[in-house]
Amino acid sequence: MPSRRHAVIGLGHRAQLYVDALLGDWSDTGRLVAFCDTNRTRMAYYADRARAAGHPGVPCYGPEDLDTVLASADTVVVTSPDATHARYVCAALDAGADVVVEKPLTVDEAGCARIAEAAERSGGRLTVAFNYRYSPRNAAVRALLAEGRIGEVTAVHFEWMLDTVHGADYFRRWHRRRANSGGLLVHKSTHHFDLVNWWLGSHPVRVFAQTDRRFYGDDGAGAARSAAPRPPRAHRAPTLGRDPFLLDLSADPRLKALYLDAEHEDGYHRDLDPFGAGVDIDDTMSVLVRYGNRSVLTYSLTAYAPCEGYRVAVTGTRGRLELEVCERRWTPPGTALDSTAAGGQDGEHERLTVQEHWKQPEEIPIVRGEGGHGGGDALMLDDLLRGTGDDPLGRRAGYRDGLRSVLTGIAADRSARTGSPVALTDEGTRLAPATEAEASRP
Repeated sequence: MPSRRHAVIGLGHRAQLYVDALLGDWSDTGRLVAFCDTNRTRMAYYADRARAAGHPGVPCYGPEDLDTVLASADTVVVTSPDATHARYVCAALDAGADVVVEKPLTVDEAGCARIAEAAERSGGRLTVAFNYRYSPRNAAVRALLAEGRIGEVTAVHFEWMLDTVHGADYFRRWHRRRANSGGLLVHKSTHHFDLVNWWLGSHPVRVFAQTDRRFYGDDGAGAARSAAPRPPRAHRAPTLGRDPFLLDLSADPRLKALYLDAEHEDGYHRDLDPFGAGVDIDDTMSVLVRYGNRSVLTYSLTAYAPCEGYRVAVTGTRGRLELEVCERRWTPPGTALDSTAAGGQDGEHERLTVQEHWKQPEEIPIVRGEGGHGGGDALMLDDLLRGTGDDPLGRRAGYRDGLRSVLTGIAADRSARTGSPVALTDEGTRLAPATEAEASRP
């Protein structure tokens, strides 16, 4: 594969996966030619990181210089805040570049339509970085279902638990506003909806949901537990170090450099109190989805569990498959934000079993790799940056996959607000027009 020129748009936390890959084990696949962000301090952090790795200086640009950025690159990696994805993805595709965009593809129906139109008219290739597809345990589920071990799938039950370290973090940064992230049904659940779409090889046709905010925000149960007034943010708060919900940015050199040292430029605070005012996303979600192949999904997401992990049960006409994953059995105060990604946490385990009718359960071995998500991050980078050729599991996700996952979340959010089921059309890539009853509800 010829060496390619890579530009990275959005130099926050997630950008490091791609920057470090192109500076390290994947440096043979291409070179970094541009950084683009609204914040010069964050770009300088990554530019210094590149120089320390022996890479020549990477030019840094603001969004006003987007045309210059796009003219310099063959591949554009978009890791900016979710609500900006549509702008950058469409511009890069129209410039003829290939695009790798972090999930979710975008946050609303209008953004989905814009990206679909740009992808259809462009010669560039758009890939959505769904790293969960590459995790060995999730790939094993796909393989077992494709083999027909449990027959035709009829039902999926999927429960995801975010603990009070990981879950709270969505409520202290820009994700806490629906306009920025689409809410957790879009930002986080897009991973999970994509997994089910991929496992089933099908698409959603009808969605019904109920959601609420029960724990976070200034009116949540978590805030009610505190008798004392809460600080607006963690930095310089008198209870910092004693309150496990307050994030000390100064204690982590990378978070300090990317956010605390950068906030003088744009006023962005990465350490807001998750029980403060301004939160408008939900933390408790239940969703029902009907698929084109007649399978049904029952899905739940809780963002304030005492442990971290997920459970999946897939029932078919010949048996049942179960996957249980514990990423963190409990969350002691001071646990690092990203400590589940690399594994090795207290009580961590994963178990995959298949039970066919009239047979004993069979535990399926899961072969883990090195690095984040059981080696899944490395497999994804291989696929995105090197190209791994034919993949019988079909892990590389295109823009239609991104649309289906995002629109499932958007449909669920609409259903929760209107109280009515929401239909999807065009193989799950568009929402059906709202009915008169839906349109009349707030």
